[in-house]
Amino acid sequence: MSDRTMKTTERVVAGPGPGRGPFGGGMIGQKSMDFGPSAKRLLGRLRPERPKVVAVLVAAVLSVGLSAIGPKVLGNATDIIFAGAIGKRLPAGMTKAEAIEAARAAGQGQAADLLTAVDVVPGQGIDFRALGAVLLVALAIYLGSALLGYLQGYLLNDVVQKTIFRMRSEVEDKINRLPLRYFDRQPRGELLSRVTNDIDNVSQSLQQTMSQMLNSLLTVVFVVAMMFYISPTLALIALVTIPLTMIVAGTVMKRSQKHFVAQWRRTGTLNAEIEETFTGHNLVKVFGRQREVQASFEEENEALYESSFSAQFLSGLIMPIMMFIGNLNYVIVAVVGGLRVASGTMTLGDVQAFIQYSRQFAQPITQIASMINLLQSGVASAERVFELLDADEEIADDHQPVMVEDPHGRVAFEHVSFRYDEDRPLIEDLSLKVEPGQTVAIVGPTGAGKTTLVNLIMRFYELDSGRITLDDVDIADMRRADLRSEIGMVLQDTWLFRGTIRENIAYGRPDATEDEILDAARATFVDRFVHSLPDGYDTMIDDEGSNVSAGEKQLITIARAFLADPALLILDEATSSVDTRTEALLQHAMAALRTDRTSFVIAHRLSTIRDADLILVMEDGRIVEQGHHDELIALDGAYAALYNSQFTGADEEPEAAA
Repeated sequence: MSDRTMKTTERVVAGPGPGRGPFGGGMIGQKSMDFGPSAKRLLGRLRPERPKVVAVLVAAVLSVGLSAIGPKVLGNATDIIFAGAIGKRLPAGMTKAEAIEAARAAGQGQAADLLTAVDVVPGQGIDFRALGAVLLVALAIYLGSALLGYLQGYLLNDVVQKTIFRMRSEVEDKINRLPLRYFDRQPRGELLSRVTNDIDNVSQSLQQTMSQMLNSLLTVVFVVAMMFYISPTLALIALVTIPLTMIVAGTVMKRSQKHFVAQWRRTGTLNAEIEETFTGHNLVKVFGRQREVQASFEEENEALYESSFSAQFLSGLIMPIMMFIGNLNYVIVAVVGGLRVASGTMTLGDVQAFIQYSRQFAQPITQIASMINLLQSGVASAERVFELLDADEEIADDHQPVMVEDPHGRVAFEHVSFRYDEDRPLIEDLSLKVEPGQTVAIVGPTGAGKTTLVNLIMRFYELDSGRITLDDVDIADMRRADLRSEIGMVLQDTWLFRGTIRENIAYGRPDATEDEILDAARATFVDRFVHSLPDGYDTMIDDEGSNVSAGEKQLITIARAFLADPALLILDEATSSVDTRTEALLQHAMAALRTDRTSFVIAHRLSTIRDADLILVMEDGRIVEQGHHDELIALDGAYAALYNSQFTGADEEPEAAA
């Protein structure tokens, strides 16, 4: 794991003790990366759409610029109306200068000052021709601004959705490149929350904040420019509120960011617990753990409520505070502007335009403040997605991989050592050779390393030391896809995808013909129950495979491995879900399947592996015994003890306590 990931992430690793879910799922906690670098990295993901981003910026500048000119143009219309209203009241035939002198001579100095700033013609009313021309210009300006705004929104939507499309694709590719170690430490609900909820939240945040914040920032710039153009004095008065706005927004943002991170972390934890509980709903009912599950859910739900409430409440304070500051600014501008009109230093239209600008100036500041909570939430979600994308991947395949030209299934372990945790040894210095066509049974108590052994063959985990060869080729020198294409695997936990029975059988070999699929189904006795289903091989399997029994699902997975025709076969308790009669039939089918193939069979029912060519008895990652069934029974060691424990009952009941 990278140093940055180690510094920014804390995990509660799955294990016994506090912090566990009702079925053993670990829970994850994390510290937030800095807001600035995370936001910068998120915006950096727009780089592939740079031409469209430039087009968005140009459209936004032109749209907001035209919108900013509008109030000034409308102010000119107000001046025309005001000048006409005053001019009509003045005697015709006088000049403007004579009217001003007459007003001063009559002791009306304030009226004279007012006339000084007005472009008035005594005796002439409203010039409707000039007024119409100004209004047409204003209409054209606002129409152009609206069209450019529509273009900006369309392009921005395309940019954001393509960015999120790439992010989802990267996450999907990343999941396919992550080692099993990563998933061992991740509850499925937590991982699903990152892939779904967090990415959706990033999409929503980008979509809403980018458009509004871009327009708001541009509006502030253009409005401030127009305010200084109209009246530098009033502009300075209006801008006094900016430092206060920045201080308030910064303080609230700093306090609420940690709560947004906690909100999405808690969301992932709660999703993990819900997914875990619903998956094991039957067990919860059987063991009467409803109260404990409910209590655990309520605890996590309460924690999510508290973090969400704190985040939304703190960020929600910004809007009313900004509105109060904006209204205070509006009152100051209106009073000072009225005095300047009365003194003749400004026209009424300019004051009207300035008041509009002051409101427009407060509005984008308020919008930016209201977007802060959404932006914080989106960046917190982006951090969680970035953590997934930054996770250590599987070791890359060799650039010059080695191919097994004619695979037969000869497998050799040469001084293999492996451990999941550095301080807990599991497999130490294991050596083993298996010839083609041999059936190797692996037995031992739970935790002995049986499944780990076959996982190492599949390269689900990388060795600490030693090597494993397939037909004398080191599997570490092969491409994983090439290696796994030679291996068929049937697990105790069956997995079927949503599709027909035919598609599920052909999953490992999509190019198989209909006859080959039917042959595999007959050989594994799938054909026996398929004809009792309404749609036969076209019967749809739902997401959980609940419309077929556990044994039937097991048969379908065995048919899938049969059809793949692998050189190496791995059976992990593959017949555990079928009845005894079907198991006996499958033993014959798999005997034919194992011809000229190496087979590793993990078994707990030792009666099923008595005819194996080689039986390995494992304890604590070591092979303590190996040989044929009769040889191991004669040794009267670990295998004999396991075998006898399955077929021999207790000699007598323990005596009751006195």
